[in-house]
Formats: sequence, C-alpha cells, structure tokens
Amino acid sequence: MNRNLIGCEEFRNSLKLNRRGFVKAGFLSSVGLSLADLLKIESEAKAEGKSISTEKSVIILWMRGGPSQHETWDPKPDAPSEYRGEFNAIPTNVDGIQLCEHLPMSAKIMDKFSVIRSMHHGEAGHSAADQICFTGYDLPKGAITEQNAYPSCGSIVSKEFGHLNTKIPPYVVIPKNLPGTGPSYLGHKHSAFETGTDPAVFGPFSVPNFSLTTGISYDRLSDRKELITSIDRLRRDVDNSGQLESIDKFTQQSFDLLTGENARRAFDLDSEPSSIRERYGFMPEYIAPTPDRCGVPAWSQRILLARRLIENGVRLVTVDCRWWDTHVKGHDTMKDGFLPRWDKAYTALITDLEQRGMLKNTMVVAWGEFGRTPRVNSNGGRDHWPNVFSAALAGGNIKGGRVVGASDSKGAEPYDNPKTPQDVLATIYNHLGVDVTKSHVDHSGRPHFILSKGNVITELI
Repeated sequence: MNRNLIGCEEFRNSLKLNRRGFVKAGFLSSVGLSLADLLKIESEAKAEGKSISTEKSVIILWMRGGPSQHETWDPKPDAPSEYRGEFNAIPTNVDGIQLCEHLPMSAKIMDKFSVIRSMHHGEAGHSAADQICFTGYDLPKGAITEQNAYPSCGSIVSKEFGHLNTKIPPYVVIPKNLPGTGPSYLGHKHSAFETGTDPAVFGPFSVPNFSLTTGISYDRLSDRKELITSIDRLRRDVDNSGQLESIDKFTQQSFDLLTGENARRAFDLDSEPSSIRERYGFMPEYIAPTPDRCGVPAWSQRILLARRLIENGVRLVTVDCRWWDTHVKGHDTMKDGFLPRWDKAYTALITDLEQRGMLKNTMVVAWGEFGRTPRVNSNGGRDHWPNVFSAALAGGNIKGGRVVGASDSKGAEPYDNPKTPQDVLATIYNHLGVDVTKSHVDHSGRPHFILSKGNVITELI
C-alpha cells in the first residue's frame, strides 16, 4: 500500500488484499489500515443476513501426493504379489475389517473411524486433482493448475459462516496454501490464514502474522495506534461516501486480533504438555529425499496444532501432510517413515478429540488427491492412480467401524458402491450445515452452485 496516498481509491483497492498480504505489507497497514477494513467488510456481510452455523468444525488431513490404497486402508492380501506388495494385512477391533500391518494403532481404534474404499475421479495430475478434491469442480481447460478456478471448501465455509470466534480466523492452512485451497471468485477476504512457519520443525513455534516486530514495545504500539487513528481521521475527511464512519471499531478489532490473547493462545503450540506432544510424535521427523526414495514427512505437530485451532474456534483447518508420492522404493519409505508417523499422529488426534469431548462436533477427513497404481512398478513404487483410492472419515455424525464401497481384487477399479470427491465434500458440508444448492457469482457474473453434484455418504451416518 502506498502510504503517501490515503484516498478513497486506495482504500477500496486495499479491501482486495487478504490478511496474510496485509501483514506482509508491514505492521502499520496490518493493524490499522487493511485488516480493519477486512473486519468491517465481514461485519457488514453478517448484517446483510449471512447465516451462522452451530459450533461444528472440520480438520482435513491432506495426504498430498496420493497415499497407496494397498499400503493403508485397502490391503489386498489375496492378490498376486506384484499387486499385493510387500506388506501383510492385520485384523482390526471391528470384525471383518483389515488394515495394512504398519497401521497397528489405527487397527485398535477402527471403531472410531470409517473408510471409503471406492473413491475415484479422472485426473492423474497432482494439482488438478487437488482442485477437484477441495472444490468439487474440474479445472477448466487451459486453467493454471496451481490457482483456484472455484472456491475451496474452506473459503466456502468462511463465506457462509464467517468467524465462530471473532478473534480467530475462520479458515486456516498449516503451514501454507496448496493448489485448491484458495478462494477464487469469493475474494481474498475468504483466503485461508497461513501459519507460515512450520510446527513440525524443532525449536519454539511462533506465527509471524501474530508476532510483534523485533524491537517494538507495547509503548511504541500505543503510539502506532495513535498514528493509525490520525490516518483514519484523515481518510474519513476525504471519503465523501461515508464508508468509514465506523472504522474506529474495526481498527480496534484488528489490533486486538493481532496482539490479543485469543489468537496467541490458540497458536501457542509450545504451551502443550510434553506428554501430549509426544503422543502425536514429537521427534526428529524429517528425512530429506534422495534420488532413490521419497522424503519422510514432518507433520505430526501440524496435526496437533490443528486440534488447538479447532478447540479455539477455527471452523476449518487443512493440514498439509505431504508427500505420499511414492514412485520409488515405496515400501521402504512407507514402512520406515510414513506409516509409523501417520499411525501415531492420526490415532492421537482421534483419541485426543474424543477425550476432550470434541469429536462429536469435529469431522476429521484424511485423504489425498488420488491413489497409486495397482501394480508395483520396476522401481519398487507405485505411480499416480485416480481410478480408485481410499479415504478415512471420523467425528461429527460419522459412525466408526464401517467400510463403504469396495475396490476390485487387485485394487485397480471400484467394484461396489463407487464414490467421488464431490460425495465427500457433500458429507463435509452436510456436517457443517452448508446449503450446497446455494450459488455464488464468479468474476464474469455467472452463478455457480457451491456443489453442482455429489451426494451425502449416508452409509457413514
């Protein structure tokens, strides 16, 4: 923002920025000029009749890269070895349901979550498939795969319901946005708040957007507030339309959001007891990729942070749990890195939510953009395969201990009761109370339904 120009046109342009952009623009514009404007817009939207949902929330554990159905929730112990792979299947605490042998903790709480084994769509590229799973829409021909052509489910939730806790963002991505998680034509005010820094790494965790600039004392902040008030007064003088008549209120809200205890407490991962952090997997987690194998992920503490955010009023959190793209030495990578860490963190989250009385209102959706090829390749891995894959759902109105649909004997195609990403999104929206028949208008004035196809997966409810 050009700070030498405080006229109406600049003000209107500033409304198009998102919160992350506000903070990057500098502390002054973050606290007084831009974020305050955003809060004003959100308040006006509520005054125009925006619906308010019950206190329900969603955690999306996004297993980017595409986890193999054979090595997770849909093992094929009776298939030929080139399809079965190296792992065995083990029984769970629900009769008749088996999981991969390297998910023993998950097997012990199978009654707490359910699996869909017949997911499918037609896109084998990572980013284009991301878009389908987050928006429910295929990318238009020629569109940039990393940019949203349609709003993500998180942006839809932000648009429909706004803040559950006005001092906490409604939609958060940990640690940063992915293809498919953007707001598209809903506008930047419905972008995800990004933590920026990664809670999976060692050392104290802090969110830059909620941290004070080095060397700035609260006395200096007070002076900045006075400066902001002066600037707002000038802007009110030059705005003949009266748009800024209540700006003081929103300036105060934005200041409170960035410096207040609510947000600081929610993002203060270091305040968690060490026993809880260990339960999720507080350990050296990241192993860098090499030419002959995929890197081992580092996301256990990200999942714990998601629970903290939901507990403090965030409506939808997407956790980047990449990178399940196991083209080479997939069995080694899964056995040594992915599966033990996933098993520990996933079961810790489900158990933690239940013990805190949060699972009944918090839906947890674990999935990736597609599955892996049914036949193991010559490099000991599996390649992209959207023809069939699996997803795991828990919490909310989801009944645990169920399997919906089935893949064929080799894990290559849906065999029974096929399901789509749109069905999963319909189930998420149903949990939150979003009317998917409602439409929003794109930049060209064309209306689009929140979800144009897909049905709630009633077998899970």
